[in-house]
Amino acid sequence: MTTHDILQRGLYYEEFVVDARYLHRPGRTATEADNVLFTTLTMNTQALHLDAAFADAQDPFRARLMNSMWTLSTMVGSSVAQLTQGTLVAQLGFGDVAFPHPLFAGDTLYTESVVVEKRLSSSRQGQGIVKIAHTGRNQDGTVVATAVRSVLVRCLPEGANA
Repeated sequence: MTTHDILQRGLYYEEFVVDARYLHRPGRTATEADNVLFTTLTMNTQALHLDAAFADAQDPFRARLMNSMWTLSTMVGSSVAQLTQGTLVAQLGFGDVAFPHPLFAGDTLYTESVVVEKRLSSSRQGQGIVKIAHTGRNQDGTVVATAVRSVLVRCLPEGANA
């Protein structure tokens, strides 16, 4: 017999801790299929993602690169269950997006997020704005992507405890 239910959800505004680092696990191993599917779904005809002969002949990597937008999307997506599942109102924007090192099929992407700042919304009662810095690393710890995003999240329901 169970004594209580626990619902997996993201954090309410009050539960975000500035300077806290959240490690999102498990990682996600990038595959050839991920790259081809994402690249073609988004109508990105970049040969560096789709054409092995072309990519293999290009310096400095001599291999097809994972689509950087796949990397960004997967990096942010891996944070959802822990940070914003069910508490997000809206994604407000991205800044400082960078891809300092490529990700390749077969690499595993690990993501961590740091809460940079937060403030209550001045125009939307019961909601707050949280700025989160995401960092994606490959299996060797090399940073492959960074981004800062701003999200609008719900405050705790009245009478709830953090």
